[in-house]
Amino acid sequence: MADLRETGLVLDPKYDSAGLITAVATDRVSGDVLMLAHMNAEALRLTVESGEAHFWSRSRAALWKKGETSGHVLRVADIRIDCDQDAVWLIVDPAGPACHTGERSCFYRRIEGDRLVAAA
Repeated sequence: MADLRETGLVLDPKYDSAGLITAVATDRVSGDVLMLAHMNAEALRLTVESGEAHFWSRSRAALWKKGETSGHVLRVADIRIDCDQDAVWLIVDPAGPACHTGERSCFYRRIEGDRLVAAA
């Protein structure tokens, strides 16, 4: 018997026990991974409706729109969901750096042995 969540065409996100799914954002042009965050049902709904990325902050326990204060919004070109609907992939056009540190991507460091080095 096939699992309709995995093979069907009905959006049925599988949120974890905290009501969240993982979301990864990549640059539409370069394909670079920009950030990883989490979404609750409201963040996903707002992202779909507005075309701009919204997330759930686990540390602040609050909904947030990416770029709300910095202006560095992520304009969503496409939204994909994985096979068992517990992760979302946002393909975006960033309006500035994606990372709160000012780096273009949150993944700006590489692990080399037991230290970090700047990724080229």
